[in-house]
Amino acid sequence: MIKILAPSTIEELLARAFALAGKTLQDIANQQQDCVPNSLLHAKGWIGQLIEKVLGASAMNLDQPDFVNLGVELKTLPITPQGIPVESTYICSLSLPNPDRHWEHSRVKRKMTKILWVPIESHAQKPLGNCRIGTPILWSAPAHIEAQLRQDWEELIELVVLGHFDKLSAQVGKFLQIRPKAANSKTFIQVIDHQGNRISTVPKGFYLRTLLTRQILSEHYILTV
Repeated sequence: MIKILAPSTIEELLARAFALAGKTLQDIANQQQDCVPNSLLHAKGWIGQLIEKVLGASAMNLDQPDFVNLGVELKTLPITPQGIPVESTYICSLSLPNPDRHWEHSRVKRKMTKILWVPIESHAQKPLGNCRIGTPILWSAPAHIEAQLRQDWEELIELVVLGHFDKLSAQVGKFLQIRPKAANSKTFIQVIDHQGNRISTVPKGFYLRTLLTRQILSEHYILTV
């Protein structure tokens, strides 16, 4: 891998991101002297890590936006050839057993203040290396979207704080949801439920529904469906 310094301005970051548009993952892997995996089955996260490195993301594993000095989070977004998101987008882990209590100081808010979306073509019939990178979008939630995100977050956090893990399903929340997030199905953590009992549950994370990411794309691109 070639070490690339973090961009010093948002303009520099955008210039790097726009320079990737139209290139294939193989092009970028060659540039980084990396090998493209045959599939993502055993290389989950490879695309995001590749784009992070080529753009100079600096957060590494810190609980901060990927471009710490710019306050910008990077999110790759797999899309169909028609420009439709194929999956929900992971935002951050849910801190258990001690979750955030205030939206303004939450990890979700911190990660979502400003996002650089980098669409990535996803096509089952095309080799991974041939998939192309789309035009990036620098996005901040408008007031009405942030209000809904906050409402979703507060509803989800209330269930967590009160120990109602039995009601914490992926159906809760309009834009934001909580889903399992673990390396494997055998990973568990201890929490206290609403009856005061110690129970085991899988680690969880916050995800954005495709309802929102599709809306973001539709505001910037002309979708074919």
